[in-house]
Amino acid sequence: MKSNKLNNKVAIIMGSQSDYPIMKDCEKILKLLKVKHQTLIVSAHRTPKRMFRFAETAEKNGFGVIVSGAGGAAHLPGMVASLTTLPVLGVPIETKKLKGLDSLLSMVQMPKAVPIGCLAIDGAFNAGLLAASIIGNFDSKIKSNLEKWRRLQTQSIKKKPKR
Repeated sequence: MKSNKLNNKVAIIMGSQSDYPIMKDCEKILKLLKVKHQTLIVSAHRTPKRMFRFAETAEKNGFGVIVSGAGGAAHLPGMVASLTTLPVLGVPIETKKLKGLDSLLSMVQMPKAVPIGCLAIDGAFNAGLLAASIIGNFDSKIKSNLEKWRRLQTQSIKKKPKR
């Protein structure tokens, strides 16, 4: 990955509009941390050509990290990871039948040589934090924003319970 600010954006991708209520949590934390990002619907199954174009041009288009939400068979993160060397963070989306366990297992069982980072079921907020942490390795402003956010989190925890 280039060590300049050209690749300081996060791509938030998902397979369908129904994933957005979860993935908007990723947008929220990235906005708070002032991380540039773009949110797109890119389906591995229904828009494969769009997915290929996106993945093959992601780095050239200034992305440094890809956060990919997917439910069910959850092929999107792995397919995108197979087409780019950028870090891909997978967010398994809860499903009706298997409560997201199908998505989680699909992501964590990626074959050797095509890794993704997998977060918790519906873990889009933490995916945004992790993406910011990765971007912060080569963008000092984002690193500073993340450090400030963490300090505020620590300060918000009381030492004793309210009685």
